[in-house]
Amino acid sequence: MNTRPPESEPLLTPAEVAAMFRVDPKTVTRWAKAGKLSSIRTLGGHRRYRESEVRDLLTGMVPEQRRGDED
Repeated sequence: MNTRPPESEPLLTPAEVAAMFRVDPKTVTRWAKAGKLSSIRTLGGHRRYRESEVRDLLTGMVPEQRRGDED
């Protein structure tokens, strides 16, 4: 369980999230716009993603990917 206060949680860039999922950074932006992943906007307007939420999504995707390989 995550014990860090929200304000000290590491934030990831779209490129970092994309590398974790092996997708294009634009795909990560589409996920955020679709509500699959929440984002935080920097003062400059760039998106950042909470590391814990990204890791939760990543671990949730692994079983689905494996099921798809069995077909």
